[in-house]
Amino acid sequence: MNTRRVSTAVAAAGLSSFALLYSPQPVLPQLAAAYGLDPGSASLAIGVATGSLAVAVLPLAWLAGKVGRRRVILWSVLVSALLGLLLPLAPSFPVLLVLRAAQGAAIAGFAGVAAAYLADQLGAGRLAGAVGAMIAGNSVGGMLGRLGAGFAAGPLGWQGSQFAVAAVALVCALFAAATLPAALPATLPAARPALAAAPPGRVPGRTWVVLGVPVAVGALGMGAFVAVYNAAGFRLSAPPLSLSPAAASLVFLSYAMGTMSSAAAGRLASRLGRTPALVTALAVTVAGSALTAHSSLVVIALGFAVLTGGFFAAHAIANTWVTAEAPPHARGRAAGVYTLCYYLGSGAGGTTGAVVYGHAGWPWLIALTSAWLLLAASAVLATRRLRRPAAA
Repeated sequence: MNTRRVSTAVAAAGLSSFALLYSPQPVLPQLAAAYGLDPGSASLAIGVATGSLAVAVLPLAWLAGKVGRRRVILWSVLVSALLGLLLPLAPSFPVLLVLRAAQGAAIAGFAGVAAAYLADQLGAGRLAGAVGAMIAGNSVGGMLGRLGAGFAAGPLGWQGSQFAVAAVALVCALFAAATLPAALPATLPAARPALAAAPPGRVPGRTWVVLGVPVAVGALGMGAFVAVYNAAGFRLSAPPLSLSPAAASLVFLSYAMGTMSSAAAGRLASRLGRTPALVTALAVTVAGSALTAHSSLVVIALGFAVLTGGFFAAHAIANTWVTAEAPPHARGRAAGVYTLCYYLGSGAGGTTGAVVYGHAGWPWLIALTSAWLLLAASAVLATRRLRRPAAA
């Protein structure tokens, strides 16, 4: 199997999916002004999409096991792009939320299945690099979707900005449809005697406990990350910074750091070990968050770059951990549970963070999100003894 072809096709699908998922984020202040909303209410344009994605992940992961993971991925990227083209036509904010919920559910087909598809295609030996490439594609999609929407919002309005992002996403989706290889059947590796000794179709309880650690990291990390970015546009466009939508959207260039760090995360984990690498990535995310509380625009921009790099490294390590440690017959379920909790964290944490920012300001938002990240790091350290020495 051509690793580059698989990784490129999945990266294109991820670019399409995540450009669509987060494209409203830089125009949340414009949505709030257009519909008379506070920051917390406006952030529902993100929250309902990530929430419906979370709800749809497990059913679509089950469906993928029946009809094929490739088929589910392709339907996911094509339907979500077509819904994106309809989004600017929404006559009211409630209708927009309904379309966003449908779009989030469609994106779940990619988000919940892609890592398991890569594991089936490439095997455990090449999985870390492929998952890193996939998450890099996801981060590029998130960055380009946000930047494109932010820059287009000035001349085209928020509706035109969303249409432009959806059109680019559709091109990426069509490329993925043309190049994504047919799925290969999963095979049970000869190693792992403890898992091989388990009854067919069952997973040892100890394994699920160990897998709960990266799942918690994904939920808490993503909640903190989205909370900060949901509020970023409001803070950057308000006095004393008072940036335009295009200038404020430049903060999403920080996603370039996420692209690099997610691609390098596998090497970092191999060199340091999973626990030190993951705790280090979470600590870097906290440090970056603290820098954004500074009054200088340069320091704020540096803080966003640092926290984005740290978060995507943590996400790549946690995501690979779940997929690699789960036995093949439970790989789809494990990936689905990770994605479910990851996007529940996004929806709940992002909305909670926007509410806290609206009522208490940026320092309290950073205090809250830093507490979530430190809790995640504590969970990793506290459960280290449950894992095999080679995995630690």
